[in-house]
Amino acid sequence: QVQLVESGGGLVQPGGSLRLSCAASGSILRITSMAWYRQAPGKERELVARITNGGSTNYADSVKGRFTISRDNTKATYLQMNSLKPEDTAVYYCNAATLGYGYWGQGTQVTVSS
Repeated sequence: QVQLVESGGGLVQPGGSLRLSCAASGSILRITSMAWYRQAPGKERELVARITNGGSTNYADSVKGRFTISRDNTKATYLQMNSLKPEDTAVYYCNAATLGYGYWGQGTQVTVSS
């Protein structure tokens, strides 16, 4: 019922910035929260940031102070990533939660390297 498409990934040098976007379509009014996850090679997928319809946010300890999640009225979700580090390299996935289900985007690669 919800379709998600991520964009904005790419190659960036350490200390640089990227802004990821997630466009949501379908039954977007059923979405209660949006989130970004990431998965690095050989590691489990982890929650990076989440934002609820009420505007509350939470972040992984590793990205606090560097990343900011936001939403707009179309339920598009953004992840502003500043002061990027090589350990931020991963495939980043958008996630939309409804009351009874979760949905995933296809993922976008973020590579932080000199």
